[in-house]
Amino acid sequence: MHILGLNINHADTSACIFKDNNLVAAVEEERFTRVKHYADFPYNSIRYCLSEAKINISQVDIVTINSNPLHSGFRKIYYTFLNPASISVALSSLSNYEKKFSIKKFLNLVDQNNSFNGIVKYFDHHLSHLNSSVNKFEDSVHVSIDGFGDFASCSWGIKKNNIIKVDGKIYFPNSLGIFYQAVTQYLGFKNYGDEYKVMGLAPYGEPSYVKEISKLISYKNNLNFKLDLNYFSHHKKKIFFIDKNGAPIFENLYSDHLIKLLGPERSKNDEVSKKHKDIASSTQAVFENILFNLLNDIYKKYKIKNLDLSGGCAMNSVANGKIIKNTPFENIYVSSNPGDAGGAIGSAVCFISKKINYLQINGMGPYLGKQFSNSEIQEAVGKSKLDNKFLVQRVEDSLLFKTVANLIAQSLVVGWFQGRTEWGPRALGNRSILADPRNPKIREILNLKIKRRESFRPFAPSIMYEEMDNWFEVKKSVPHMSEVYNVIENKRFLIPAVTHVDGTGRVQTVNQIDNHKFYSLIKEFKNETGIPIILNTSFNENEPIVNSPEEAISCFLRTNMDILVLENWVLKRLQ
Repeated sequence: MHILGLNINHADTSACIFKDNNLVAAVEEERFTRVKHYADFPYNSIRYCLSEAKINISQVDIVTINSNPLHSGFRKIYYTFLNPASISVALSSLSNYEKKFSIKKFLNLVDQNNSFNGIVKYFDHHLSHLNSSVNKFEDSVHVSIDGFGDFASCSWGIKKNNIIKVDGKIYFPNSLGIFYQAVTQYLGFKNYGDEYKVMGLAPYGEPSYVKEISKLISYKNNLNFKLDLNYFSHHKKKIFFIDKNGAPIFENLYSDHLIKLLGPERSKNDEVSKKHKDIASSTQAVFENILFNLLNDIYKKYKIKNLDLSGGCAMNSVANGKIIKNTPFENIYVSSNPGDAGGAIGSAVCFISKKINYLQINGMGPYLGKQFSNSEIQEAVGKSKLDNKFLVQRVEDSLLFKTVANLIAQSLVVGWFQGRTEWGPRALGNRSILADPRNPKIREILNLKIKRRESFRPFAPSIMYEEMDNWFEVKKSVPHMSEVYNVIENKRFLIPAVTHVDGTGRVQTVNQIDNHKFYSLIKEFKNETGIPIILNTSFNENEPIVNSPEEAISCFLRTNMDILVLENWVLKRLQ
């Protein structure tokens, strides 16, 4: 049986495909369209998944969608009846429903020679989130927190008889995700998905605006939080659009009351002031306070030590790294793609888990995208028509890792393109830009000359798993770069390029089984320098992470990267 899972009609549209209980492939549409957070129908993703499964659309038995517009129907009608100002929001939802229920029309455009003849199944948005990360815990609490999906912003439950049952939800218009996104917009970061910028900015400030920010959202006992809607606009008007390029556009989620509370909003080109840093710090503090209160009450309900966290708010790696200290949970798991794109897998798992043991679902790792052979890369290099300013060599694995580690140790910046593309928004050693964590100037070089982004944003340390507690104040696996932890104080001066201003690092642990090549490179870097860590950032330049060799070469040529490694092909600038 072939099951095609989809996230559609929202940001980060995506597709995955299962053959029986085996996950064959998964990818976000942005990797093909080159439009960040692409929100239109994922035709390219579906075609890729079908090619990996070696089938056509007519051979797909089930299509699953990570949304069921009929869920919470009575709540939606009742809310609109009580709040007539929300009628435009309701009408917008009806238009979205029509697209979701017309899915077969879109599926039949995937392949001109074949038609979809299978069955479409719709699953609740948050149930799809909860099922999007099959972890190794025998018993675990599952919590999903995001902006909104199917009229809810948060849900929780546990696995029972291999089925995740939702026991509770927090409904529209209250949302922890909307709270954070609104302040992100106020701070001048208007693009969808810019919340990570506020997270990176927060350590530069002081939480001196907590009193003011706390007016926006408050935690209520009995597993509930509420927004003060005076400060928001999402409940009164349509705020989500898709532009002509397929990019998601969110109008301002905040009202004039927020400006009266905090003063003039920041324009995107304005200097980031101390006040902005303090507001970012305060917003992060309030977010964490709400999150920890919620998780503590959820723990009281279930008394289970393992936590699986999903939804867009699970991308807040700073908060994730504080959960163990601030709640009774002892183990936490966040998948490589906890947001809406990951819901494509979650919807398929909703269907599959009714038929087999939840833990028998295979292939749920982070490397699920396209892989390119050395011959395909050689062809791409040949077509790029590199001039005599570049040295192109093929280096076999026996020398590759030592060679590249030595180049990184010389403070050269390396584009690293290996294996299958990562599933999720973070580069985990297959589509990465790598650099020496010891060089304090590397951050400035990367930010200004290659990434062309804000100088306050940190870079991640990728570390050999067995070295974790020698460098960080915790011993645990963090394979998806989903948690931030303190670097041991007397080690911070050794790795300044990956130690944030507050002494932390958004760490990725790497082991030999999950990523042999990346692990081997870090190991050789340790042999060269004594440091079992490499600076790792996504292989892109204000665009989605590169997907193909052609995109990697293009990014290499238009930036100041020194080295490009495409599988076993090494390209080096000579001047």
